[in-house]
Amino acid sequence: MKTRIIALAIIGMVVVSCSKKLVMPSGEVKKGLTPELAEGKELFVNNCAKCHSLKNPNDYSPEEWKPILDKMAKRAHLSDAEKQKVYNYVTYR
Repeated sequence: MKTRIIALAIIGMVVVSCSKKLVMPSGEVKKGLTPELAEGKELFVNNCAKCHSLKNPNDYSPEEWKPILDKMAKRAHLSDAEKQKVYNYVTYR
């Protein structure tokens, strides 16, 4: 019985940790996005949240985002065009 409870708890944790996290960063106010910016937002949310919580785009300057995206785009297997769309989104003020 104890083994079954532990097994179910482990399976539950795996299922929860592998689910898509569609959580927007707190404090974000970006309305009326163009289709390209909306695509950048979707890439940001769906790829970045797979591994960690989303950052508020306004917490970093455009210059600070460049090395962050260079590093993270490789890990998320984003193309250069996709990385540029994410960059355009996170630096949109």
